[in-house]
Amino acid sequence: MRVKMTESTDRRPALADAAIAIVARDGLRALTHRAVDRELDLPAGSTSYYLRTRRQLIEAIVHRLATRTVTDLRPVAAPARTVPAAPARTVPAAAKSLAAGLDLLAQRPDDHRARYALSVDLTSDPELHALITSRSPIRAGTLAAAEAALDAIGVRQPARHAPGLVALIDGLLFDRVAGGGLDPDARPPAEPLIRAYLTGLKRGPENGGAR
Repeated sequence: MRVKMTESTDRRPALADAAIAIVARDGLRALTHRAVDRELDLPAGSTSYYLRTRRQLIEAIVHRLATRTVTDLRPVAAPARTVPAAPARTVPAAAKSLAAGLDLLAQRPDDHRARYALSVDLTSDPELHALITSRSPIRAGTLAAAEAALDAIGVRQPARHAPGLVALIDGLLFDRVAGGGLDPDARPPAEPLIRAYLTGLKRGPENGGAR
């Protein structure tokens, strides 16, 4: 999908959106300042005026992706208990909320295709690779949402288990936007899988076999 930009458009977000579209469609090797100019029908040199280096262009992608992902995850990360005396959230309710969050994320397929492409193509550059993986605001946001969901259902040491939940949901997301799940008929239902994972954590020895 081509990104449109008018005179009143805030240029940096629009440039980042165009860069995301290019990477999602054509891969990281296709990402150049000239390619972004062409994507937005801008005069040559327009992108490099705002983002002088390719590294800055990639950093703009990462921060743009992070902003949207964290916004999409906010309902999932919201505290389930507003007062101390409120009951903990049930596993089915948490699984339903997380599956809904997955549905929201999947509505931005280009964002996640670009993220996956960057994760693979930047492995030879540890510093840039960390920006899209371990040190990414996206990683921090998804871990926070997972930890909040686990804490809400009473899982002990939710921070310890949050990476596993993130890995599960990210795998389901990859399947939807870049894998076999592109065909809805071949897509595994997310909510039962998430519920089974959460149930397993709740029944684990750390949680006293709680159900």
